[in-house]
Amino acid sequence: MQQTTPADRTADGRTDGENDGATDGENDGENVFGLITPEDWFRIPLLPEEQREASVSALIKRQFAGVDDQPVLRRQAEEQLLGAAEAGVEQGGVVLYLSFLEAAGIPLSASLLISRIHQRFDGLDVVSAIRDKGESALVRLPAAGRAARRRRSERTRESRRLGTEFADTIVEYFVPVPDRDEVLMLTFSTPLEPIADSMVELFDAVAGTLRWQKSAQATQATRTARTTHEPRGQQG
Repeated sequence: MQQTTPADRTADGRTDGENDGATDGENDGENVFGLITPEDWFRIPLLPEEQREASVSALIKRQFAGVDDQPVLRRQAEEQLLGAAEAGVEQGGVVLYLSFLEAAGIPLSASLLISRIHQRFDGLDVVSAIRDKGESALVRLPAAGRAARRRRSERTRESRRLGTEFADTIVEYFVPVPDRDEVLMLTFSTPLEPIADSMVELFDAVAGTLRWQKSAQATQATRTARTTHEPRGQQG
């Protein structure tokens, strides 16, 4: 597992910081979030657009390293990733994670979209609103506290386009942002229906690492990282 904190760096060498959190990070004392993700989950900050495009380019460069004879495939992959990232922005997303984990040579495809919902959190209201589709319940995360969780299955447009018989398994967490009328939404998804339960265990483990930190502390941690750490390549 790889920790995503204000002291970590993304795959394009940029230092993670307060802008990934539930606020814009400009005011001291506001809360930002951190997660611990698997080693091979690639992190794409969605805003601003320039940063999103730079992260997608870094991912494409990594995935096609040493492959110079597939320009069409490379361009298609980049367009697909940019499309996924832009769709995440339209859903209020601030960060997108993509899984490149493998087991016995088989890709364990998954994604995590972190979004902001600008409304007050009421656990019972949230569960009532989401219970019409899937299994929903109030839960408590170890560090972040109370949250609402839903697991559901959905035949996505992409799965229908590819003609697959499997539905995507989706796990959503709705977590109140401390001291704000705002909710952080974690949307995990995988098309691997035959091993969905194992993937859901991984999703729950990642969600369980969510924690909050004051932006002033996050800024200091970032400054410390810049003076004590060299760029380390891929980070979750």
